[in-house]
Amino acid sequence: MATTASWPAIAAAVVGTLLVTVCAALGAVQILVLNPLAAVPGASLAQIQQELAAHDESLGTPFVLAEMGFGVLLAIALLFIAVRIRLPLVVIAGGYLWLLILATPAYFWASFGAGMSLADTFGISGGDYSPWAWPIYLVSALATGGLVAILVISGVKAVRNTRPAVTISGNSAN
Repeated sequence: MATTASWPAIAAAVVGTLLVTVCAALGAVQILVLNPLAAVPGASLAQIQQELAAHDESLGTPFVLAEMGFGVLLAIALLFIAVRIRLPLVVIAGGYLWLLILATPAYFWASFGAGMSLADTFGISGGDYSPWAWPIYLVSALATGGLVAILVISGVKAVRNTRPAVTISGNSAN
């Protein structure tokens, strides 16, 4: 039998799901629109895609959307769990922080093929030309700090709540 989670836990899950979704959307737009436009200045997105196709390359739109969408699906699953099961707020927050930490490696993985296609077609490096990946990196770094803080605080609380058993043997003198 499932019990409903607390309102702070549900609020954290909603905010976490929104943050993961925004990061995923930004990642997809960065890979598929902003970075190609910055990498090939003066060309339209349609011109870039035509040139990629002429070289038998592509930005890999289905893969990028699937990769970015996977994190959103995980966030929605965690939201569903958070609403249906009474879990401590720290567990729910920790789950979303993990998803946000993984935003940077997911972005890198999703952007690799598109970057290589741009590099092969236009004779440039496969790196980011648009600065809009930096917010994803920043969110991942802040989430890492947040998760470390949660782990340290939880560890300190656990140590404080552990009371060693004290036994006194012998006679007391009056």
